[in-house]
Amino acid sequence: MPKREIKHPDKEKSTGAYSSAVEIDGWVYVSGQGPLDAKTAQPLRGTIEEETELTLQHIQKILQAAGCSLDDVVKCTVHLADIEDFDRFNATYRKFLGQVKVLPARTTVQSVLWNAIKVEIDCVAKKPSSA
Repeated sequence: MPKREIKHPDKEKSTGAYSSAVEIDGWVYVSGQGPLDAKTAQPLRGTIEEETELTLQHIQKILQAAGCSLDDVVKCTVHLADIEDFDRFNATYRKFLGQVKVLPARTTVQSVLWNAIKVEIDCVAKKPSSA
């Protein structure tokens, strides 16, 4: 099965030389997403909770475009600009993913992030066999 590009359905402006996601052999690899305006590609700054929720909404839209849901995510990597935000990030993450059957495996690290955003998240999902 060849690779297939998955696009963010609302993204109008490029933010770099990468695909929003790539599907191959039933696996969907979502590139790092952040709290950006999909039309302008500019950061939408807010609290760690607001930035986390917007970032997860972007991931959810990309997954839906690939025929997946948050329940299909098996692994996330999270970059926080300030690890002191972990507890507040984690509460928002848990609330957003509260309906999934099994929470994904996850790594969370502190990183220097582009344009002073507070969070960036990438993930890997396994497409449902009926999709």
